[in-house]
Amino acid sequence: MVRAVLVLPVALLALGCAADPATPSSDASMASDASMASDTSMASDAATASDANMAHVHMGHVLTGWQDTPDQAGLLPTAIAEADVAVQHAGFAASKPDDLDWMKLHVGHVVNAVDPTVEPAGPGLGYGVKRAATGVAQHVGFAAASEGASDNVKLHAEHVATSAENVVQWSERIVTLGGAVDAAGSAEAAAPMVAEIQVLTLAIRNGTDANGDGQVSWQAGEGGLAQAEQHMGFMRQGEGLS
Repeated sequence: MVRAVLVLPVALLALGCAADPATPSSDASMASDASMASDTSMASDAATASDANMAHVHMGHVLTGWQDTPDQAGLLPTAIAEADVAVQHAGFAASKPDDLDWMKLHVGHVVNAVDPTVEPAGPGLGYGVKRAATGVAQHVGFAAASEGASDNVKLHAEHVATSAENVVQWSERIVTLGGAVDAAGSAEAAAPMVAEIQVLTLAIRNGTDANGDGQVSWQAGEGGLAQAEQHMGFMRQGEGLS
């Protein structure tokens, strides 16, 4: 798992702060000093924000921290953690293809890890692969569109976004299959769908060699979270970030 250290200025985490209301005073010197201090503080905050590389800020959202993820982890590590749960429970489901109740139970756990808005109960983190991967694609897009973004950021942002978008599409397919498994009346009917779900969870986590050339690229239909992680690493290295 990539755990880059991208330290964001406090001013960027909450741009703009409310100033304390002025206290009336007959001492003109005190009022002048307070005014000067306030002006200096605001100027310092503005300089901090303007000096920041906003592409790096959005890289940080992908790699190290985002405001609404569990423990405020990065969007990509969150997606990977949820995907690991999905892979595990897809394997459980596929291990007993003649037991319908068993398959339904663990497919429900897969769906919980992929999209808890569809199945809220289960072993996932409550965020979901789909939501986290959507955030990854959005924030690398924001990074690439930031003023002054380097060619390195723009190049690898495309690779990361494409892989993340693959993950979103596979997640949606898993949710559809999960509903069909839940409605299945026999193990014989459910087993092929469970097998496909297992394949999809592995693709989400590791990518898939869709064109049979012996390699897994970042491209549409191939890249998964492993490829997104790899290209975020290339991006970080190219920016000289530790």
